[in-house]
Parts: sequence; structure tokens; C-alpha cells
Amino acid sequence: MKLKQLSLACVCVLGASLAQAHVVLEEPAALAGSSYRASFRVGHGCAGSPTTGIQVYLPAGVRGAKPMPKAGWALTTRRAPLAQPYESHGKTVREDVVEISWTVQNPAQALPDDWYEEFVLRATLPAQAGALWFRVLQTCASGQLDWADIPAQGTSTRGMKTPAVLLEVLPGGSASAHAH
Repeated sequence: MKLKQLSLACVCVLGASLAQAHVVLEEPAALAGSSYRASFRVGHGCAGSPTTGIQVYLPAGVRGAKPMPKAGWALTTRRAPLAQPYESHGKTVREDVVEISWTVQNPAQALPDDWYEEFVLRATLPAQAGALWFRVLQTCASGQLDWADIPAQGTSTRGMKTPAVLLEVLPGGSASAHAH
């Protein structure tokens, strides 16, 4: 029981530190090796300008990413060779999705600065616990924000102007889990 309370307390503290960021994950913690639904919440535009695009760069170890389409937004993925191939369904995977982009199709339907939206993908997390940092490039009608700052040590993004999006991977998942 105490372990469960401690884990909940850690997630609450982590969530509180992420609440200061402007692109955050709906669920900021997940089990190692598990299938994870990442919902990136974009809370504002660029200095008042509406959001027209979101690019999510997947950290090493995130496997089999599949984005969720969004009405009115063009969806693209970029694949690249992997430094560490892996096995999936009896096959060796040597190339995987490393970047996912959503771009508004009609500029008149861009995401206004005072609205928020979620951009979703599903993937399998690495088997090892630890911090995973997702770089997110937010493009607006005028300007862009590169959410890419990572602390030199630890996971506190306090004081950072454009922090990368943190997912805390917790011990305890199954290495054989996969995204559906």
C-alpha cells in the first residue's frame, strides 16, 4: 500500500512540474515495455499566433509508433534506420517511425492561440525505466516554438522557456508488450 501511495505521489509531483510547460502529455508516466497512448496537449499558439503544425520527434527506444489522424490536419510520418534493430512478431525491424507531423490543411482552420488541442500517437516504450524526452516543434501562422530544452541533469524543467516533453518511464512493464 505504501509503495502505491509513493508512486502516486511521484506522479503528482511530476505532473505539477509539467503543468508549467506549454506542451505536455496527458499521462506523464507509464510502465517500461508497455504500449502507451501519448496525447500531446498544445495549450497555446506562438505569441498570439494560431498553431498550424505540430512535429513530434520520437526518442530512441520508442517503437512502432502509430499516429491518430485528426480531421482537417494532414498527417505524415518519417521513418529512419535504427541504431538498435529489434524483433517484432518474428521479424527484425531495422527501420521505424522517428517523426510524426500534423499540419492544418486549411489555414483558416488553424488552432487559435486561446484554444488547446491534443495530438495523439500510440507506441511501445523501452524496457528500461528512466526519463524519455520528446522534442516537439510547434509551427504557427507567424513563428514557431521548438520545445526541445532538456535539463543537464534530473527532470525538473523549472525556469526553462521551451522545455521538451517529459515521459517518466517507470519499472514494471512487460518487454513483450506492443502497440496495437
